[in-house]
Amino acid sequence: MTSFWIALQFLTTFPVKLKAMPSKQQNARSLLFYPWVGLLIGLILFGVALVLHAIPIILLSSLILVVWIWLTGGLHLDGLADTADAWVGGFGDKERTLSIMKDPSCGPIGVLSLIIICLIKWSAIYVLLEQHVLLPFIIIPMLGRLTPLFLFISTPYVREKGLGSSITEFLSKPLVLLLLVSELFLGTMLSLIGFISVVVAIFTVIYLRHKFIQRIGGITGDTVGASIEIIEAIAVMTFAIAIQYLDFQSYWLE
Repeated sequence: MTSFWIALQFLTTFPVKLKAMPSKQQNARSLLFYPWVGLLIGLILFGVALVLHAIPIILLSSLILVVWIWLTGGLHLDGLADTADAWVGGFGDKERTLSIMKDPSCGPIGVLSLIIICLIKWSAIYVLLEQHVLLPFIIIPMLGRLTPLFLFISTPYVREKGLGSSITEFLSKPLVLLLLVSELFLGTMLSLIGFISVVVAIFTVIYLRHKFIQRIGGITGDTVGASIEIIEAIAVMTFAIAIQYLDFQSYWLE
């Protein structure tokens, strides 16, 4: 259970206190619990949408987005801003890109990326609430946190002393692949829209991986965080667009 608490402490703002400094093996195994932490976040978002369904949709959309950000402490948004700044300011150079990524200050491109991602999420949340479709709130945070598993088992970590430098060494690739396949399969079972959203997310993360390797030769903690935010935004937007064209049937509709 230690690995689960590590994942919960790292990915959320829940007041989790570990009894001892975790080992490299425990840190690596904590990635296996990332999707389950995402599921927990999703259940909270679903609960907020369900309990506060009577308030105006525009206000509820804002509250859900705020809770979504608050639950993660803005951790992945920070990675998105750093990655966006580095990608534009790096001018295609690996070392310059990595150097900018380490800079704690947020430039105009980083701020713009945060505005864009939050605007996409808010708009898609509004559409889902308007259509009384709540199930994606459970699935999408879990889908986003499958992204680190795929990236860490398939992509080199470029910083030798970074947080994720030893993770791939202790991760069981067969176990990760089993987890990825099983949970993606669950997403596709929702409906045709669920299948479409999963397929779009898969192609998006493959594309992101290609761009990371092309620019810096692999991944960093910031690029992984950026990937989580991008996948979540793409997935929720895909759901919001697809329900305009396809019937979405689920027992978990508000």
